[in-house]
Amino acid sequence: MPNRVPSSIRQAFTVTKFELLNYVRSRRFIIMLGIGIIVGALLTLLVGHYRPSGFLASSIDFYSSWWGISATYIVILSGIFFGGDAISGEFQNKTGYFIVGNPIRRSSIYAGKWLAAFVASFIVLIVFLGITVLNNFYYFGLNLPYQFLESFLFTLLYLISVLGLTFFFSSLFKSSSVAILTTVVLMLFAFSLIQELIDAFVHVEPWFLITYGAGIIGNILTVPYPSHILTTHFGHVVVTSYAVTVPEGIAILVAYFAVTVILGLVLFERKEFN
Repeated sequence: MPNRVPSSIRQAFTVTKFELLNYVRSRRFIIMLGIGIIVGALLTLLVGHYRPSGFLASSIDFYSSWWGISATYIVILSGIFFGGDAISGEFQNKTGYFIVGNPIRRSSIYAGKWLAAFVASFIVLIVFLGITVLNNFYYFGLNLPYQFLESFLFTLLYLISVLGLTFFFSSLFKSSSVAILTTVVLMLFAFSLIQELIDAFVHVEPWFLITYGAGIIGNILTVPYPSHILTTHFGHVVVTSYAVTVPEGIAILVAYFAVTVILGLVLFERKEFN
């Protein structure tokens, strides 16, 4: 009986398995895991020593101050570490030439690499989540507000969207350094700066920015939920700021993932390995 080529799903999971092993054995995974632990440890020491009222007023305030800000950066760094060169590295290091020579679909390679990056990022996020919950239990007992569970789900959605975007840039550029640098600049600086400039001068809701959609991670931990449009008067100056609503935030993040993952796959399918 002739050997049958495995299905696309089975190929994708095989790629996921080996890519995940490579991640776990790599320095980047240790570094990223260390970053999550260090951030959690520093927050533990600072809150324990200074006892800031913003953290210890209530359980929901604790999660808002701790998770609402830190989790987004953990997600961005995980996307950069695990997705920044996932595809471009195959072109730069010429390793992709040997992979595509096997009877395996490029879509399976792309999906497998994406799933491996997600699992590695998820592990880092779960470790940081554990530190967060243990600290909350120490100060407030077995109290887990439902808003925090919602915020965690939104964080996972943000992670999916960020990985879609990083894989897109990784497919767009053949140089790993360019792909990583582009992701770093956009996710850590450019998007936030653009959002502030739009709020300050244009007075238009920045619904087209992934960082704006990610605002639901922290907003859901604010009771009551922030007003969608907030107008502040400073003398003759009027400043308008926007808080993304939950349905809108979900739609933005889902749209970013869907568009970027499709574009990234199309680019990967069409590029030639030399």
